[in-house]
Parts: sequence; C-alpha cells; structure tokens
Amino acid sequence: MTDWESLSKEHKVQLNHVVTLLHRKYPDVLSRESIAGLVMDSYTRLAARAKVTKWLVPFAERLAGERLQALTLLEEGAARTIPTVLFLCTHNAGRSQMALGWFHHLAGDNAIAWSGGSEPAGELNPVAVKAMDEVGIDISKGFPKPWTDEVLAAAHIVITMGCGDSCPILPGKDYEEWEVSDPDGQPLEVVEAIRDDLETRVRDLLVRIGATDIWSGRE
Repeated sequence: MTDWESLSKEHKVQLNHVVTLLHRKYPDVLSRESIAGLVMDSYTRLAARAKVTKWLVPFAERLAGERLQALTLLEEGAARTIPTVLFLCTHNAGRSQMALGWFHHLAGDNAIAWSGGSEPAGELNPVAVKAMDEVGIDISKGFPKPWTDEVLAAAHIVITMGCGDSCPILPGKDYEEWEVSDPDGQPLEVVEAIRDDLETRVRDLLVRIGATDIWSGRE
C-alpha cells in the first residue's frame, strides 16, 4: 500500500494542491483532513494497478471528485431528483467504459453516471476506444478504476456486466445484469457490434429513467 512518506516530492506537492481544490469545491461535504484522506486512498487504489504513473495524480483527483460528488448527492437524500447510474464490469477497461461514454453523450446533464471495476485493468482497451471514436465519442481520457462505497451508495441503478459474484451487492439497490460480450482481445468488427449493442441498451435505460429530452437519434 502506498503511504504519504513514500511519495515523490512532486506528487506530494501535486496532491496537496488537489486537496485544496477539492476542499474549495466541496467545502461542506468533508473537512480538509478527510478530503486529504480520500485523495490519498484514491491515489493508492489507482497506483496498485497503474501502468503509467505520470497520470496518477490527475486520475486520483478525478476519482476523489467522483466520490465527493456521490457524497453530496447522498446528503441531498430524498430531495435529490436527478437519476444516477453505476456501470460495473470486471476490469473497467471496455464494456463499462463504452456504456459510460454512450450515457454521457446521450444524457448530458439530465442524469449522472459513473463506472468501476472489481479488478481494474492497468489501461483502457484501445480497440474499445477506437470503436467509440468511430461514432464521435471520445473515451480515451477515461481510466480503469475501482468501484467505491460512496458511488455505490449514491447510485439509483447498478448495471453489471460479467463481474458475477465479484460485483458489490448493496441491499435496496436496483440491479440489472447486461449480458454483453467482453471486448477484451476481440477484433474491431466484434467490438463495433458490442458498441452498438450498448448504444441500444443505454438508450432504453435513458427512456426508463426519464433522461431522454436532448436526443432523438444517433448524431
């Protein structure tokens, strides 16, 4: 496990800056000390599997930001009306990232979605990235990450894809298992078919959760 003392001086400075930024953005959610712990925990989780360490700090900032966003939504409780979805697969490198890409593209600000994996890979599936780019959706800035308790608790619907018993189960959540083929190791034409399957599923999901008013067809 990574600890503060083992970090490089550069990463210490960068992470302190991240803590300051997140505390300014979410001043009423957690104390600065607690946000620092959340940032360090996010960094540690990503560092365990990262293949390219130069992106660890910005990725940790984004993961910690998602967790703080989820905590904010949880605080709103019954007053919250915006639907939230969590896409889960094993490696968070292909299917769940593609589904998230479609969701963000089609839902805009009408709904919130996150993704995660039970055993996150070290990098995104490049063929999945290429297939999504073909339809004008850039998922290359995403990164495999673990699911977290905060995000799981804040999600209204949890979509699982092939992670079986390793996917977290929280009583009271609406779970759906999507039987979508794994793009790992598949050629582009197979991944394109998976991409189109996910588009259909995400569009149907958006209809069901009432987040459909910004789109009418593939752009």
